[in-house]
Amino acid sequence: MALDDTAHRRSGSTPHGPPGPEPATGGATWRRMRLWGAAHAVDDFYQGLVPAVVPYFALDRGYDYVAVGGLAMAATVGSAVPQPFVGLAVDRWRLGGTAAVGVALAGVGLGAAGLVDSYAAVWLLVLLSGLGVAMFHPAAGRSAREAAGGSTTATSVFAAGGSVGFFLAPVLATPVLAAWGVRSTVLFVPPALLTGWVLLRHRQRQRTAAPVGPAVPAGPDRWPPFLVLTGVEVARSVVFFGVSTFLELHWLRDLHASHTLAGAALAGFLGGGVAGTLLGGRIADRIGTVAAVRLGTALVLPALAGLCLAPGGVVPLLFAVLTGAALNVPFAVMVKLGQDYLPGRPGTAAGVTLGLGVSAGGLAGPLLGAVAQAHGPQGVLASLCAVPPLGLLLAYALVEPGAAGAARLGPRGVA
Repeated sequence: MALDDTAHRRSGSTPHGPPGPEPATGGATWRRMRLWGAAHAVDDFYQGLVPAVVPYFALDRGYDYVAVGGLAMAATVGSAVPQPFVGLAVDRWRLGGTAAVGVALAGVGLGAAGLVDSYAAVWLLVLLSGLGVAMFHPAAGRSAREAAGGSTTATSVFAAGGSVGFFLAPVLATPVLAAWGVRSTVLFVPPALLTGWVLLRHRQRQRTAAPVGPAVPAGPDRWPPFLVLTGVEVARSVVFFGVSTFLELHWLRDLHASHTLAGAALAGFLGGGVAGTLLGGRIADRIGTVAAVRLGTALVLPALAGLCLAPGGVVPLLFAVLTGAALNVPFAVMVKLGQDYLPGRPGTAAGVTLGLGVSAGGLAGPLLGAVAQAHGPQGVLASLCAVPPLGLLLAYALVEPGAAGAARLGPRGVA
């Protein structure tokens, strides 16, 4: 029994309930978390800029729904596919500088996409931007985990930075794009270059600085539950990218609303995501990480159904916010849970949970585009309602990291 208790204490849980609140971290740790959260916001701004800008490619360049879906796929191929391999390299060689180079490349690629006329050139530049995202997440995720010291709440600051970036993209880009068209994407390049420079300076300082924050609990890598978690992430990603890519078009084409109201819908969806990300960390501290993942996944279907079926241009705004919040309640939790399943490979875990798992939904872009071509954007939202039940089914196959470790000990605490 003593060994059982010891295993639970090491995992951050108790024998009779979910993990308790993580210990408070120092001021230096929170400063580092704010830095990585801000950098994550800038990096994911360019991911959020893709769904914000594709309606203007459709309107200004005459792209059809399949071409629009192809741009979402380009961003996904560039970001999702390479990230696990970048994560492996970061874990092996600690390539911390890739975060700085990555965020700069993400901004330059997407910023230049609006300046070219050829669809092939636009597609390749969006792909290049996605590659920059792939370079950022594994190194940033590893550094953020070291700064957070295993705290779910601290991890949510880093994860929420990405949600903030997605939220700010339509808020800042929509009025600029509406006024000057897709060529104005070049105006959003400077933040990426500045952030890359700041991260390089930070890395130089950290080379001579002592570690900050408590040690992160170590243990064996647990691939089976991590792969199940990846499946939950992919299901979430399909819904997230389907909604974020076609939401504005749903307001414009199906609800016959104005550009302003369509932009407000996307901003509300992404703003709900920010709140959901921060709320998810708090929920996980109270009920456990796996329970928080299940709760958020279960709430997606009713919110998405309301978004699809609610009439008018204003009433569905509430469901847009609720859908974004429900989708993001598990976000930060899954980032930490993935690194807890693979404590020896935090960069790889971040590359999958922040990269492949989050972005893989874009691979469904052409399929969703074909659905929109046949049934309109509302048909896409309706078809997405079939995805959350699959994610919830997988979520019920997850186990708490501490429980997975204790399960390998016998009832008397021996192997």
